[in-house]
Amino acid sequence: MSEAVDPKIKVLIVDDSAVMRKIISSALLKEPSIEIVGFASNGIQAIENVRTLNPDVVTLDIEMPEMDGLSALKEIRKQNKRLPIVMFSTLTHKGAQAAVMALTAGASDYVGKPTTSVGSIEGAFKVLESELIPKIIGLARRARLRNTPINPKPSSAQVSPIKKNELPTIKTATSNKAPSQQFVPNKPISAVCIGVSTGGPMALMQVFSQIQNPLPVPIFIVQHMPPTFTNLLAARLCTAGVTTVKEAKEGDIAEPGNAYIAPGGFHMALASMGPQVVMHLNTDPPENSCRPAVDVLFRSASDIYGGNLLSVVLTGMGYDGLKGCQYIKARGGQVIAQDEESSVVWGMPGAIAEHNLAEVLLPIDRIADEIIFRTRKISRQTQ
Repeated sequence: MSEAVDPKIKVLIVDDSAVMRKIISSALLKEPSIEIVGFASNGIQAIENVRTLNPDVVTLDIEMPEMDGLSALKEIRKQNKRLPIVMFSTLTHKGAQAAVMALTAGASDYVGKPTTSVGSIEGAFKVLESELIPKIIGLARRARLRNTPINPKPSSAQVSPIKKNELPTIKTATSNKAPSQQFVPNKPISAVCIGVSTGGPMALMQVFSQIQNPLPVPIFIVQHMPPTFTNLLAARLCTAGVTTVKEAKEGDIAEPGNAYIAPGGFHMALASMGPQVVMHLNTDPPENSCRPAVDVLFRSASDIYGGNLLSVVLTGMGYDGLKGCQYIKARGGQVIAQDEESSVVWGMPGAIAEHNLAEVLLPIDRIADEIIFRTRKISRQTQ
């Protein structure tokens, strides 16, 4: 009796360039688990083909005639909230700006669009094989697992976390009760750290749009993104609410009410300078294949703030942040995570849940209220 074989991942390719459509399809067809179900050369065709072809994943160009990719994305999301959509953009300032707009509007992920100039075709194939294909497979698998009755263990099972004898016993509870019913603070929170990856820009937009009064503590963020993108994301988040969000620079001093994003390509670590907390950037080797890495921020923040730190792990692939959360819990800090249902990919928060580190799992639309509650209620106790 033969084993059951997973159905192939159906991909719709949307790009106004015939050359690029050919390059993308040729690269994808080298992967036996993928099949191409259709093409579109503009956003209008993309919307129609999503409806008629029912793809598992869409690759969506941004700059196209008749209807651009950002407009098409918004229309597709009105009908289909969960369809994995990977945006293509050039890694120029203009292209990055458009990609960040798309990511905050609901795109699942992005890939830097390879050049198609003469002599660069081989390089374009390498970009697609190393970046696009893994993202398509990962997003499609997560979408399928979301629809199965039994959820397999997240990818955190692959990591070798800190040895149990190095950590105190941690008892946590996971629920989706309202903050006022779930948690009674007993120590002040002095800082919030957020770790996030795939699906992060949209998640962060939702969180910051719901913070309507400046928090009494600083916020530090690691979002897995390349250079240029993080600065543009910070500017975009500034428009969402009242929080001043900026890309961190070497030597920046943390200020309450402000948020700081680790710049693409640099780890961000915190250090004490008298009564102040200073941000230091470095190009040390990647951790968990990431730079910036959530673990780097979480470890250094835990060293500074100890039990007065709140860490938040949102949607993302992999398990970056797992070891950092173990450090935070060992020092008496607090950990909350996004739930599976509202995550684009439940890898990072799933790893936290699997290792029983989260005090509460919440949908993304309730994360901001939890952060506000845990910081503000304690601040009143200490006045």
